[in-house]
Amino acid sequence: MTSQAPQNEHPAITLRGAAFGYAGRSRVSELDLDIEAGSAVALIGPNGSGKSTLLQGILGLSELTAGSVSVLGTDPITARKDIGSLPQADSRDTELPVTLRQVVNMGLYRSRGPVRPLGRAGKAAVDAALERVGLAKFSQRLFGELSGGQQQRGILARALVSDPKLLLLDEPFNGLDRENRDTLLELVRELRREGRTVIVSTHDLEIAQQACTHALLLSAGHTPEQPGHPASFGPVRDALTIEAVEHTFQDAAAQIDGHMIVTTAHDECQPSDSK
Repeated sequence: MTSQAPQNEHPAITLRGAAFGYAGRSRVSELDLDIEAGSAVALIGPNGSGKSTLLQGILGLSELTAGSVSVLGTDPITARKDIGSLPQADSRDTELPVTLRQVVNMGLYRSRGPVRPLGRAGKAAVDAALERVGLAKFSQRLFGELSGGQQQRGILARALVSDPKLLLLDEPFNGLDRENRDTLLELVRELRREGRTVIVSTHDLEIAQQACTHALLLSAGHTPEQPGHPASFGPVRDALTIEAVEHTFQDAAAQIDGHMIVTTAHDECQPSDSK
Protein backbone atom coordinates (compact mmCIF):
# COMPACT_ATOMS: atom_id res chain seq x y z
CA MET A 1 0.00 0.00 0.00
CA THR A 2 2.02 2.94 -1.27
CA SER A 3 -0.64 5.09 -2.90
CA GLN A 4 0.02 8.82 -3.03
CA ALA A 5 -2.13 10.75 -0.58
CA PRO A 6 -4.10 13.52 -2.32
CA GLN A 7 -2.67 16.97 -1.85
CA ASN A 8 -4.95 19.63 -0.38
CA GLU A 9 -5.00 23.37 -0.91
CA HIS A 10 -5.74 23.99 2.78
CA PRO A 11 -3.47 23.14 5.71
CA ALA A 12 -4.01 19.70 7.18
CA ILE A 13 -4.67 21.27 10.59
CA THR A 14 -5.42 24.86 11.57
CA LEU A 15 -5.55 25.92 15.22
CA ARG A 16 -6.57 29.44 16.21
CA GLY A 17 -6.32 30.23 19.90
CA ALA A 18 -7.28 26.61 20.51
CA ALA A 19 -7.40 24.87 23.87
CA PHE A 20 -8.41 21.29 24.58
CA GLY A 21 -9.35 19.47 27.74
CA TYR A 22 -12.05 17.61 29.59
CA ALA A 23 -15.13 18.64 31.63
CA GLY A 24 -14.53 22.28 30.74
CA ARG A 25 -10.95 22.31 32.03
CA SER A 26 -8.15 22.94 29.55
CA ARG A 27 -5.16 20.60 29.52
CA VAL A 28 -3.36 22.36 26.66
CA SER A 29 -3.93 25.91 25.41
CA GLU A 30 -2.63 28.87 23.37
CA LEU A 31 -2.40 26.81 20.17
CA ASP A 32 -2.25 29.11 17.14
CA LEU A 33 -0.61 27.44 14.14
CA ASP A 34 -0.99 25.76 10.75
CA ILE A 35 0.29 22.26 10.03
CA GLU A 36 0.71 21.96 6.28
CA ALA A 37 -0.37 18.86 4.39
CA GLY A 38 2.54 16.47 3.92
CA SER A 39 4.35 17.59 7.07
CA ALA A 40 5.70 15.16 9.66
CA VAL A 41 5.47 16.88 13.03
CA ALA A 42 7.18 15.70 16.21
CA LEU A 43 4.97 16.60 19.17
CA ILE A 44 7.39 16.91 22.08
CA GLY A 45 6.87 17.66 25.74
CA PRO A 46 7.03 16.31 29.28
CA ASN A 47 4.23 14.39 30.94
CA GLY A 48 1.37 16.75 31.72
CA SER A 49 2.01 19.08 28.80
CA GLY A 50 -1.12 17.91 26.96
CA LYS A 51 0.33 15.95 24.04
CA SER A 52 -2.28 13.18 24.16
CA THR A 53 -5.05 15.69 24.84
CA LEU A 54 -4.10 17.60 21.69
CA LEU A 55 -4.12 14.42 19.60
CA GLN A 56 -7.51 13.53 21.07
CA GLY A 57 -8.74 17.01 20.19
CA ILE A 58 -7.71 16.59 16.56
CA LEU A 59 -9.83 13.43 16.57
CA GLY A 60 -12.73 15.23 18.23
CA LEU A 61 -12.40 13.07 21.36
CA SER A 62 -11.33 15.78 23.81
CA GLU A 63 -13.25 19.00 24.36
CA LEU A 64 -12.43 22.20 22.48
CA THR A 65 -12.47 24.59 25.44
CA ALA A 66 -11.41 27.72 23.54
CA GLY A 67 -10.69 28.92 20.01
CA SER A 68 -11.20 26.95 16.82
CA VAL A 69 -9.84 23.87 15.06
CA SER A 70 -10.02 22.75 11.44
CA VAL A 71 -8.84 19.29 10.37
CA LEU A 72 -8.48 18.42 6.68
CA GLY A 73 -10.63 21.43 5.84
CA THR A 74 -13.53 20.49 8.10
CA ASP A 75 -14.37 19.74 11.73
CA PRO A 76 -12.61 16.89 13.60
CA ILE A 77 -15.65 14.59 13.71
CA THR A 78 -16.22 14.82 9.95
CA ALA A 79 -12.50 14.45 9.24
CA ARG A 80 -12.17 11.32 11.37
CA LYS A 81 -12.87 9.00 8.42
CA ASP A 82 -9.61 10.22 6.84
CA ILE A 83 -7.51 9.93 10.01
CA GLY A 84 -5.56 6.91 11.20
CA SER A 85 -4.43 6.79 14.82
CA LEU A 86 -2.13 4.72 17.00
CA PRO A 87 -2.92 5.17 20.72
CA GLN A 88 -0.46 4.78 23.55
CA ALA A 89 0.37 1.15 24.23
CA ASP A 90 -0.93 1.30 27.81
CA SER A 91 -4.38 2.51 26.70
CA ARG A 92 -5.47 -0.60 24.80
CA ASP A 93 -6.44 -4.15 25.70
CA THR A 94 -3.91 -6.63 24.35
CA GLU A 95 -5.55 -9.73 25.85
CA LEU A 96 -8.55 -9.96 23.53
CA PRO A 97 -8.70 -13.37 21.79
CA VAL A 98 -8.29 -11.97 18.28
CA THR A 99 -5.67 -12.52 15.63
CA LEU A 100 -3.41 -9.83 14.25
CA ARG A 101 -5.36 -9.94 10.99
CA GLN A 102 -8.63 -9.33 12.84
CA VAL A 103 -7.08 -6.34 14.58
CA VAL A 104 -6.03 -4.84 11.24
CA ASN A 105 -9.50 -5.57 9.83
CA MET A 106 -10.89 -3.23 12.48
CA GLY A 107 -9.31 -0.32 10.65
CA LEU A 108 -11.95 -0.73 7.93
CA TYR A 109 -14.94 -0.78 10.28
CA ARG A 110 -15.54 2.96 10.00
CA SER A 111 -16.09 2.75 6.24
CA ARG A 112 -17.60 -0.76 6.01
CA GLY A 113 -19.11 -1.48 9.40
CA PRO A 114 -18.14 -4.43 11.65
CA VAL A 115 -20.37 -7.05 9.97
CA ARG A 116 -20.13 -6.28 6.27
CA PRO A 117 -17.73 -8.69 4.49
CA LEU A 118 -14.42 -7.12 3.53
CA GLY A 119 -14.53 -8.31 -0.05
CA ARG A 120 -11.54 -8.68 -2.33
CA ALA A 121 -10.46 -5.04 -2.10
CA GLY A 122 -10.66 -5.02 1.70
CA LYS A 123 -8.67 -8.23 2.03
CA ALA A 124 -6.04 -6.85 -0.34
CA ALA A 125 -5.81 -3.66 1.75
CA VAL A 126 -5.27 -5.71 4.92
CA ASP A 127 -2.61 -7.83 3.19
CA ALA A 128 -0.82 -4.69 1.99
CA ALA A 129 -0.92 -3.05 5.43
CA LEU A 130 0.51 -6.15 7.12
CA GLU A 131 3.20 -6.44 4.47
CA ARG A 132 4.09 -2.80 4.87
CA VAL A 133 4.80 -3.12 8.59
CA GLY A 134 6.65 -6.41 8.08
CA LEU A 135 4.12 -8.65 9.84
CA ALA A 136 2.49 -10.59 6.98
CA LYS A 137 3.79 -13.93 8.28
CA PHE A 138 2.20 -13.28 11.70
CA SER A 139 -1.29 -12.49 10.39
CA GLN A 140 -2.95 -15.49 12.09
CA ARG A 141 -1.03 -15.14 15.37
CA LEU A 142 -3.09 -14.09 18.40
CA PHE A 143 -2.46 -10.39 18.99
CA GLY A 144 -1.66 -10.92 22.66
CA GLU A 145 1.10 -13.38 21.76
CA LEU A 146 3.05 -10.80 19.77
CA SER A 147 5.92 -8.83 21.25
CA GLY A 148 5.32 -5.25 22.31
CA GLY A 149 7.05 -3.92 19.20
CA GLN A 150 5.05 -6.22 16.93
CA GLN A 151 1.84 -5.08 18.59
CA GLN A 152 2.81 -1.46 17.93
CA ARG A 153 3.43 -2.26 14.28
CA GLY A 154 0.15 -4.18 14.10
CA ILE A 155 -1.82 -1.21 15.45
CA LEU A 156 -0.03 0.98 12.93
CA ALA A 157 -1.15 -1.41 10.18
CA ARG A 158 -4.71 -0.98 11.48
CA ALA A 159 -4.28 2.79 11.19
CA LEU A 160 -2.86 2.52 7.65
CA VAL A 161 -5.34 0.06 6.17
CA SER A 162 -7.97 2.73 5.43
CA ASP A 163 -5.46 4.78 3.38
CA PRO A 164 -5.67 7.87 5.65
CA LYS A 165 -4.58 11.40 4.81
CA LEU A 166 -3.55 12.13 8.41
CA LEU A 167 -1.77 9.83 10.91
CA LEU A 168 -1.71 10.54 14.65
CA LEU A 169 0.85 8.42 16.51
CA ASP A 170 0.86 8.70 20.31
CA GLU A 171 4.23 7.65 21.79
CA PRO A 172 4.72 4.90 19.17
CA PHE A 173 8.42 4.39 20.00
CA ASN A 174 8.11 3.79 23.74
CA GLY A 175 9.83 0.59 24.83
CA LEU A 176 10.81 -0.53 21.34
CA ASP A 177 14.05 -2.30 20.55
CA ARG A 178 16.28 -0.93 17.81
CA GLU A 179 14.84 -3.14 15.05
CA ASN A 180 11.23 -2.14 15.70
CA ARG A 181 12.24 1.47 16.22
CA ASP A 182 14.08 1.61 12.89
CA THR A 183 11.11 0.00 11.11
CA LEU A 184 8.74 2.66 12.48
CA LEU A 185 11.17 5.47 11.65
CA GLU A 186 11.36 4.34 8.05
CA LEU A 187 7.57 4.07 7.87
CA VAL A 188 7.19 7.66 9.08
CA ARG A 189 9.64 8.79 6.39
CA GLU A 190 7.75 6.80 3.73
CA LEU A 191 4.40 8.26 4.77
CA ARG A 192 5.83 11.76 4.57
CA ARG A 193 7.24 11.10 1.11
CA GLU A 194 3.78 9.95 -0.01
CA GLY A 195 2.37 13.33 0.96
CA ARG A 196 0.50 12.20 4.06
CA THR A 197 0.53 14.31 7.20
CA VAL A 198 1.96 12.64 10.31
CA ILE A 199 1.99 13.84 13.91
CA VAL A 200 4.21 11.80 16.25
CA SER A 201 4.04 12.35 20.00
CA THR A 202 7.43 11.48 21.50
CA HIS A 203 9.97 12.25 24.22
CA ASP A 204 12.84 11.31 21.88
CA LEU A 205 14.32 14.28 20.07
CA GLU A 206 16.44 12.05 17.86
CA ILE A 207 13.20 10.83 16.27
CA ALA A 208 12.28 14.40 15.39
CA GLN A 209 15.62 14.93 13.70
CA GLN A 210 15.62 11.62 11.83
CA ALA A 211 12.03 11.44 10.54
CA CYS A 212 10.16 14.74 10.91
CA THR A 213 9.99 18.02 9.04
CA HIS A 214 8.63 20.09 11.94
CA ALA A 215 8.51 20.06 15.73
CA LEU A 216 5.92 21.37 18.15
CA LEU A 217 7.25 21.66 21.71
CA LEU A 218 4.69 21.81 24.54
CA SER A 219 5.65 22.98 28.00
CA ALA A 220 3.75 21.82 31.07
CA GLY A 221 2.05 24.45 33.21
CA HIS A 222 3.89 25.67 36.29
CA THR A 223 1.10 24.40 38.56
CA PRO A 224 -1.40 21.52 38.25
CA GLU A 225 -4.11 24.10 37.50
CA GLN A 226 -2.29 25.52 34.48
CA PRO A 227 -2.59 23.87 31.06
CA GLY A 228 0.35 23.06 28.84
CA HIS A 229 1.24 25.56 26.13
CA PRO A 230 3.50 25.80 23.07
CA ALA A 231 7.16 26.59 23.65
CA SER A 232 8.24 26.40 20.00
CA PHE A 233 6.89 25.40 16.59
CA GLY A 234 8.51 25.33 13.19
CA PRO A 235 10.94 23.36 11.02
CA VAL A 236 12.95 20.93 13.13
CA ARG A 237 16.21 22.86 12.77
CA ASP A 238 14.58 26.09 13.96
CA ALA A 239 12.28 24.67 16.66
CA LEU A 240 14.71 22.34 18.43
CA THR A 241 17.02 24.91 19.91
CA ILE A 242 18.69 24.45 23.28
CA GLU A 243 16.68 27.38 24.64
CA ALA A 244 13.34 25.94 23.49
CA VAL A 245 14.16 22.46 24.83
CA GLU A 246 15.27 23.83 28.20
CA HIS A 247 12.06 25.85 28.41
CA THR A 248 10.02 22.77 27.53
CA PHE A 249 11.77 20.39 29.93
CA GLN A 250 12.37 22.77 32.78
CA ASP A 251 14.87 20.48 34.55
CA ALA A 252 16.66 19.56 31.32
CA ALA A 253 20.29 19.77 30.33
CA ALA A 254 20.44 19.88 26.54
CA GLN A 255 23.24 19.42 24.07
CA ILE A 256 23.15 19.54 20.29
CA ASP A 257 25.89 17.62 18.51
CA GLY A 258 24.54 15.79 15.48
CA HIS A 259 21.74 14.47 17.69
CA MET A 260 20.07 16.30 20.52
CA ILE A 261 20.26 14.56 23.90
CA VAL A 262 17.97 15.51 26.76
CA THR A 263 17.82 14.16 30.30
CA THR A 264 15.64 15.34 33.16
CA ALA A 265 15.51 14.76 36.87
CA HIS A 266 12.18 12.99 36.46
CA ASP A 267 13.13 10.79 33.47
CA GLU A 268 10.56 12.60 31.32
CA CYS A 269 12.88 12.22 28.36
CA GLN A 270 15.41 9.42 28.10
CA PRO A 271 18.85 9.90 26.50
CA SER A 272 18.75 9.11 22.82
CA ASP A 273 21.13 6.59 21.28
CA SER A 274 23.92 8.09 19.22
CA LYS A 275 25.51 6.38 16.28
